Amino acid sequence: MIIFIYGPDTYRLNRKLDEIIGQYQKINKSGLNLRHFDLLEKDISFSDFIDEFGQTSMFKEKKLIIIKGIFSHSDFEDKFLSEIKHFVEADDVIIVVEKNKILSTNRLFKALKKKARFQEFNLLQGKDLEKWAQKEIEKYGANIEAIALSKLIDCVGSDLWRLSNEIQKLINYQNKNKITIEDINLLISPKVDPDIFQTINFMASKNRKEALKLLKKHIEKGDAPLYLLSMISFQFKNLLIIKELVDKNIPYYLIAKETGIHPYVVKKTYPQVKQFTLLELKKIYQKIFEVDLDIKAGRIDPEMALDLLITGI
Repeated sequence: MIIFIYGPDTYRLNRKLDEIIGQYQKINKSGLNLRHFDLLEKDISFSDFIDEFGQTSMFKEKKLIIIKGIFSHSDFEDKFLSEIKHFVEADDVIIVVEKNKILSTNRLFKALKKKARFQEFNLLQGKDLEKWAQKEIEKYGANIEAIALSKLIDCVGSDLWRLSNEIQKLINYQNKNKITIEDINLLISPKVDPDIFQTINFMASKNRKEALKLLKKHIEKGDAPLYLLSMISFQFKNLLIIKELVDKNIPYYLIAKETGIHPYVVKKTYPQVKQFTLLELKKIYQKIFEVDLDIKAGRIDPEMALDLLITGI
């Protein structure tokens, strides 16, 4: 059997994956037949996968095999497609997980939609996003003013990872009392400070002096370096997402709908994508990720790390 879960909302997708794994582990206690294959992190051949799939279980348990990144490896994808009938009819379970956008014309995608159990996780927007946040708050035995809920969504958007963390912060602050607009104003920062767009412009034009000057201004007013790094990371992630769509000739008016990124952020980000190639953005985003790890591991002073990041781009 194959279960296919996919879509850009990685928070709900991961929750679904955890739910499936949890149900499997309740029935299959040994834990020895749960396998993970991440083709984005490790070079795995299709023959390695088949060898693992074909092994006989010691405990006569069903295997649960999770495979990620299959659509990023054309050879693996083609061979998987050629064996899909065998996988569908098997007693063991394969979960195909994909968070990146898939073309509707993709042959494996069409086959999985036809032969597998599937669930799509698109980014929540509008009323659906508000309902999700409302239920998440009620889960903790708390509630929220309607105006406060609207402001929370405006500040955070469709990023459920951050939204869940912000909700937890609000719950802890209010101790199960009603969350108010004053709480949102006090505790929740908008996703991107307007200055960050100017900082990115300076970084793109290699005007390191002005980019550093803006960051220093933030630090002088009390913003933590990790907070500034998170803003830069968030904006370069937006640049990456939008750049991929622009390169695919997706019209401007569809970008906010396709990505779930706030229209204001799309408006400010869209002109900036012309200043980078997709490869440049990927390299910068990887560098930001490495700097974040170094800071959190205590390998480098946070302010120095920011300076090196700016001067190294």
